[in-house]
Amino acid sequence: MAAEKINILIVEDESIVAMDLSAGLEHNGYHVAGIADNANDAQELFENNDVDIVLMDINLIGEKDGIDTVQDLMKIKQRPVIYLTALVDQATVERVKKTYPAAFLTKPYNINNVRIAIDLALNNFAALKDDGQGKVIPMQPGANKSTAGTTDKETILQINDCIFIKQNYQFIKIRLSDILYVESDNNYVRIVTQGNLFVLRLSLNQLLEKIIFKELVRIHRSYAVNIHAIKSFTEQDVLVENKELPIGKNYKEAFLKRFNFH
Repeated sequence: MAAEKINILIVEDESIVAMDLSAGLEHNGYHVAGIADNANDAQELFENNDVDIVLMDINLIGEKDGIDTVQDLMKIKQRPVIYLTALVDQATVERVKKTYPAAFLTKPYNINNVRIAIDLALNNFAALKDDGQGKVIPMQPGANKSTAGTTDKETILQINDCIFIKQNYQFIKIRLSDILYVESDNNYVRIVTQGNLFVLRLSLNQLLEKIIFKELVRIHRSYAVNIHAIKSFTEQDVLVENKELPIGKNYKEAFLKRFNFH
């Protein structure tokens, strides 16, 4: 399936709490990539799995606590972190701030609040950049195409090689490489992937401005195609899957140049 569930790593020292949280997340349409109760296992799961968000308890088994663990994980790859903890003393909060978390939720948690925190975490993380020292800091307004334009009709978030779009009040993940083509229909666009179709209320121009994916090439005022999904083409049309898409005369030259045509 081209549309993927959001992958969550749970790091929690209380097994009953971890299992309950995992069940709640799975019930709400997320995928739990793994559960760890210590820093070493958390790092191994983080390195070897596709993780979109980390839910981190501060009190862990072993010498390293959750804050130390987050610092280690962020040196491997940047991902949004949500702390779920009963520790709310000021010294802990000050340490937490230095790891730039997406949210800080106190126990006992409410699964609806966790869902909201995940939603906001994805949204905010798409507007962050690496400061070069293992930390993420806010970008200037409009600096990230994936979140620019507060008047846009749909929210599309891009994190690395994936986009997240809202479907039924929840973000779902689409790998950019899985997009076959995009079709415009007045004020709507259809994102077509292998076996899936997603409809968004925005123009094709707005979509192409929001995402950074050089392989998605405009071939017509109504179409953009993933150049790697093209099975064959002529100077008039391209074949993607079993669908022929026209090449508009205003886009023909730029399209052919991608294949070193002169």
